[in-house]
Parts: sequence; C-alpha cells; structure tokens
Amino acid sequence: MSKLTAPEFKAELLHPRYWPTLLMIGTMKLISLLPYRIQFLMGKGVGRLAIKLLKKRRYTIERNLELCFPDMPKDERDALIKKNIDNAGLALFETGMAWFWPEWRVKRHIRFEGVEYLDELDKQGKGVLLVAVHSMNLEVGARAFGLRAPGVGVYRPNNNPCFDYFQFKGRVRSNRYMLDRKDVKGMFRALREGERVWYAPDHDYGRRRSTFAPLFAVDKACTTVGTSLLVDATDCAIVPIALVRDTDDGMYTLRVFKPLEDFPHNDPDAAAVYINKHAVEPMIMQAPEQYMWLHRRFKTRPEGEASLY
Repeated sequence: MSKLTAPEFKAELLHPRYWPTLLMIGTMKLISLLPYRIQFLMGKGVGRLAIKLLKKRRYTIERNLELCFPDMPKDERDALIKKNIDNAGLALFETGMAWFWPEWRVKRHIRFEGVEYLDELDKQGKGVLLVAVHSMNLEVGARAFGLRAPGVGVYRPNNNPCFDYFQFKGRVRSNRYMLDRKDVKGMFRALREGERVWYAPDHDYGRRRSTFAPLFAVDKACTTVGTSLLVDATDCAIVPIALVRDTDDGMYTLRVFKPLEDFPHNDPDAAAVYINKHAVEPMIMQAPEQYMWLHRRFKTRPEGEASLY
C-alpha cells in the first residue's frame, strides 16, 4: 500500500506562474476568518455571478435535473436550479472552511447522527467503505467526519503542484492518510486492516471499469464497478454517509446510515444497480439542491447512442 507522501512547499512554487494560485489560496484563508453568515451571503453572490458567465454549466444543471426528474413541475425544477446555483458558489467558501478552520470552529457547526453504526463495526474490526456522493459541501463533510471517526482519503493529485500542496494539506487534516484514487491495491489493504475508506461512486468516470445502470429516470448511466471490486475482495461493510446543510446559519448534519445488506457479490452489473438505488440516489435526495448537478453525469453513452447533452 503506497500512502501518499505530503507534498513539500518548495521555493519553485513561488515562481510568478503560481502567483494566481497563491493569491487565490490566500484569499480563501482570509475569507475563512469571516463570520459564517457573511461567507454564506458572499457565496450565493459568487454563484449567481459565475453562472451568468458559465452558461454551459447552467445548461448542464438544467439538463441533469430534466433527465433525472422528468415529471417534476417546471416551477419546482426552476426553484431547485436556483438553490443549486447558490450552493455552487458557497462551495468555494466551504472548501476554505474545511481546509483552514480550527477544530473548535468545525465542531461548533456540526451535528452527528448514526455514528454508533461505525462504533459497532470498530468493535468487530471490520473495514468500512464509506459511500458518499459529490455534494457541494463534500470537503466540509470529510473534515467534520474525520474529527469523529478518521478514515482514509482517496485522492487525485492536482496538476498544479502549488494548488496540490494546499489541497493535500487541507484534506489530510482529519484523515489518517491519503491514497491515490488509482491505488486499488492500497484500498484493498486498508479495508482488510479495518480502516474506513472514503469512496464516491456517483460520477461518470468513463468506460474503464464501468457498466451501465439506472440512476433516477436515466436507465443507462455509466457507473463504476469499483464498488464491487472493493467489497468482493475485502468483505468490508458498506456504509452510506451524507452531509446536509440544515440552515442558512451554518449548521450541518453529518448522517451515517445503517450498513447496507444483501449486496450482490461477484456480480458487478447487479452491484452497480444496487449501489445506485440504495446509496447514491438516497444520499443525493438528502439535499438535492446541494448536489453537484453541474457535472456532466451522463456524458458516457452506450455504443451507438446519441449524447444526452
């Protein structure tokens, strides 16, 4: 298992080509010091401004919701789109909260539900696959979760080494250690050793190690078979988790759900259907306005089928 080594801050990262990154990180740090209410209002403003400039992203949000919820009344869908745009802007500020807030400030904004399920699995020495989805506040969720039940983060190093330094440092604050998302053997070993491994199987990761399974009203959504690989190789527990922002005043609830049962072993196609129905969809519906609908979730189509975008 190759635990990722924390990147070092080297003098070369002070080169002028990284000044925009350093300015952005410095701004995130300063803004994170502000009261939550101010950050919330700023986030909504940033989201609404950005979406006017990034019209393709707004189209993606609209199209995803249209595909997933074709029977939803237009006024209800329009309201959901508006809330989702606000949350997209706030996500930038929530990342700063996750990376830079001290423990006492994170704890003040978090409520926990269902952590007793993890305590019981700890007693059994059983590895746990924490199935999350890409909510806008995922960074806050991972930071908060680590304060109560630290786990192993699955991570894709950023191509910008300066940004990667701060991203790694921010994410490892509450995790035991980090693994590259391609390090499947490392995930196997961590789960066999009784660790908790973060895993988000809700995005479209392309055709490699994937199949097509229903997701909401879309009957053929490209879905990773990685869940099946990890569970079959380690006999770990599968525990869905979700972080929901409950109020505009900054209170979040981190919900840990009962371990999933009746997982279809040694059948990747059936497992993909199962995980979408019993983990991905329910976690998204905890707070659909806070989900990352701006991702082109259905970009990969079966051979011969036209694009949905």
